[in-house]
Amino acid sequence: MKIRTVGLDLAKTQFQVHGVDETGTKVVNKALKRSQMLSFFANLPPCLVGMEACGSAHYWARKLSELGHTVKLMAPQFVKPYVKSNKNDAADAEAICEAVTRPNMRFVPVKDEEQQAVLALHRARQGFVKTRTAQANQIRGLLAEYGVVIPQGIGHIAKRLPDILEDGENDLPFLFRQLLERLGEHLKELDRQVGELDAAIQTWHRQSAASRRLAEIPGIGPITASALVASVGDAKNFANGRQLAAWLGLVPRQHSSGGKPTLLGISKRGDTYLRTLLIHGARAVVRVAEGKENADPRLKRLLERRHKNIATVAWANRNARIVWALLAHDRTYQTDYAPAHSA
Repeated sequence: MKIRTVGLDLAKTQFQVHGVDETGTKVVNKALKRSQMLSFFANLPPCLVGMEACGSAHYWARKLSELGHTVKLMAPQFVKPYVKSNKNDAADAEAICEAVTRPNMRFVPVKDEEQQAVLALHRARQGFVKTRTAQANQIRGLLAEYGVVIPQGIGHIAKRLPDILEDGENDLPFLFRQLLERLGEHLKELDRQVGELDAAIQTWHRQSAASRRLAEIPGIGPITASALVASVGDAKNFANGRQLAAWLGLVPRQHSSGGKPTLLGISKRGDTYLRTLLIHGARAVVRVAEGKENADPRLKRLLERRHKNIATVAWANRNARIVWALLAHDRTYQTDYAPAHSA
């Protein structure tokens, strides 16, 4: 019996395969070891393979696509409703096989190796920044226990810590001074790691034409632009700019019923890292516009009508839609762009 659709439940060592024929009848339901995966799918005729967008999903999607299969990734929350009973590997694979055939299912684009490499740089940088902030707060908190207060900001710690260690009148114990010196060196090392990753991202940004185009948008710099290009990939996977903004969680949540629309705060779905970068960039634009007479009139009107925080998120939403337009239509950013209205 010919297999037409396969649901593949991914794991580290043991994978579950559920295959059906053109009528939907179960043909295969078996567990495979990692070493058996490629040989099993190499012996199958080209078919539709569904997987959840989880760890290693993009790697296996690329490998199976090379074997001639059509691979589609789905968000796990969209697969969950198709699990019929208790959760186990066989039930999950069957649910994936059922979900991938739904005509209204939303799929996740498969990322290539370069996209994953750039995103790995961003994830590593994000981890170092978080650790650096925690280390700085720990140093500040430990010093406060001895009555030594450092102003907020990581830069103040690097400036003040050497003087604090050399000051013999602050009554800090010798053991504590040794600890502070160790923590200060760790903070410097974390700062060096962040700087090196920033340089690597900047290098990739300068080599990417799409990333350079996005960096021309006010509120989007090299870090945000490179992360967006690596995450979005082919912008034509989104029908319009609003879909991209919704994918980033920058549109209102709905709780509507009985024909009465009810809009709440932003949904915060999607990638938190990308949404944070866009909102921080928009916040910088808003802060600059508040002190300039010749600021963007659209932004000034928005600030007159709405609270600053609401205006910030709205501007981030606007930037997300501009990102889609530039990537989908291969355009450059124009400050005075006016869309052509049809008669």
